[in-house]
Amino acid sequence: MNIVLENRKKKDDEIEIILLKNTEKLPNKTQKILDKINFKNSNFNTYFEISSKKIFVYMKNKDRESIKIALSKALKVTKKHIDFYIGIKSLNKELKIEDLVQGFILGSYEFLKYKKKEKKEKRLCINIKNSKEQTKDLQKRLQDSLSLCQSVNFVRDIVNTPAQDFYPKTMANEALEIAKKKNMSCSIYGEDYMQENSLNAIYAVGRASRHESQLIHLSYKASNHAGMRTKNPKAKIVLVGKGVTYDTGGLSLKRGDGMVSMKCDKAGAISILGVMKYLSQSNLDIEVHAILGAVENMIGSNAYKPDDVIKIGNKTVEITNTDAEGRLVLADCLVYAQKNINNIDYILDLATLTGSSIGAFGGYTSAVLGHSEKLKNKISKASKRSGELIGFLPFNIYMQDILKSGVADILNSSANKNGAAIIGSMFLDNFIEKKYKKKWLHFDIAGPSYRKVNWGYNPYGATGAGVRLVVEFLKDISVKNQ
Repeated sequence: MNIVLENRKKKDDEIEIILLKNTEKLPNKTQKILDKINFKNSNFNTYFEISSKKIFVYMKNKDRESIKIALSKALKVTKKHIDFYIGIKSLNKELKIEDLVQGFILGSYEFLKYKKKEKKEKRLCINIKNSKEQTKDLQKRLQDSLSLCQSVNFVRDIVNTPAQDFYPKTMANEALEIAKKKNMSCSIYGEDYMQENSLNAIYAVGRASRHESQLIHLSYKASNHAGMRTKNPKAKIVLVGKGVTYDTGGLSLKRGDGMVSMKCDKAGAISILGVMKYLSQSNLDIEVHAILGAVENMIGSNAYKPDDVIKIGNKTVEITNTDAEGRLVLADCLVYAQKNINNIDYILDLATLTGSSIGAFGGYTSAVLGHSEKLKNKISKASKRSGELIGFLPFNIYMQDILKSGVADILNSSANKNGAAIIGSMFLDNFIEKKYKKKWLHFDIAGPSYRKVNWGYNPYGATGAGVRLVVEFLKDISVKNQ
C-alpha cells in the first residue's frame, strides 16, 4: 500500500476520486448523467466516468467518518485499477490526511491468505498545495497514520487466521517479534508457571488443548533521543486481553453453527497486540503493559467441568458454564497485573465476551462498563476521534445477587441470560482491587471485532476493532500532564 503527497496533476493511467456534496460545479454533460441515475438519492452512491477516468462519490455530509466510507466505496467501483489520485487545494479541518489514509488503506483491505488470488498493491497520490512547513507536518501525520493502519490490518490478518495456523504459542511468538524493538520487552509464561503461581483459571480453560496455554506480558516504555528509557512517563497503563484462539465452548459445547467463526475469540488480545505494534513504532511518553491470556477452550477427558471450583486471586469460583471461559482468563490476567505491576493509572480490558453486547448495540458498537464517569468521558472523546463506536452499559445494584454461589464465593455464569454483558463485567469487577475501581474500564468488542458483512470501510470478517480507539486514548494521555 503506497500513499504519497505530491503537488502535481493527475497522470493518464490514474483514476481520480472526487468526493461530492453537490454537483453544481460539474460539466453539464456529467450533471445530466448523474441526475438520470439518481446519483444524489442515496448516500455514498458512486459513478465511474470511464472516458475521463473519474469516480464520483456522493456524500450527504462531509464528516470524518463519511469521508473514510466514501473513499472506501470509490475503491470498490473498479478492481482492475491500482493507481488513484485525489486533487485537493489543501488539507484542512474538514478534510484530514488521517481520514484519507484510513479510508484508503482500511477500505481496500483483503484477506487473501487462503485464496488463489494475487494481491496488487494500490497506490494513491494526494495532490497538495501547501507551504513547506505544512507539508513537513503532513508527512509526519501521514507516516503516523500509515503505522496505525498497518497495525489495524495486522490485527485483521491474525484474527482471520484459523486456529490450525494460530494458537497460543503463535500468539507468544508474535509478541516476541514486536518486542525486538528497543522500546519493548516481553516475558512469556507457560503452564508450569501458571500452576506454580496459582493462575488456575487460565490453566483450567486450556488444559484439554494439545496447545500449551501462554501468559504474555509485553511492555512498552518511551525512549529518549539517546535510546534510554524515560524515567517518568506521564502514565502507566495496563491493557488486558482475552486471547482464546479457538472456543468450542468446552464441555458446555456450542450448538449448531455457534462454533463457526470462533477463531475470532482471540480478537481482544490481538487488538492489544496491534496497539503494542503501533507503540513499537512511536514514542508516546507513557508506559504500557499488555497482559494477554492465550488459550484454546477444547473438549477432552482433561477438560475443566461444570461444578468445578477454581480459585482466582483470593476468591473461589464455581463453574456453571465452561463456555463462559473468557471472563475466567481475564480475571487471572487482571489479578496477575495488579500483583506484578505497581502504581497503575489505567486498566483497560478488551474481550469478545458476550453475544448480549451485540443484542444491546446492534453489532457495530463496543459495550463499555466501568465505575468512573471521568474515565468514560475520556474514552468517549477517543471514540469520536477514532471513529470507533462505543456505548455504555450500567452496573446495576439489582443484579448483584445473580452471581451468588451456594458452594463458592461467586459463579462464573448465570442461567438468567438477561443483561449477560453486564453480568460478565460484574464478574470481572470482583477481581479489581478497590484502589483501581475508578481506573478500570471493560470493553466487550464481540460485535464490531468480527462481522460477516462488509460495513463502512470494514471488510467481511475481522475489523481490528479497538486498535484506533485505544491508540487515541493513549495519545491523549501522552500529551497531557496527569
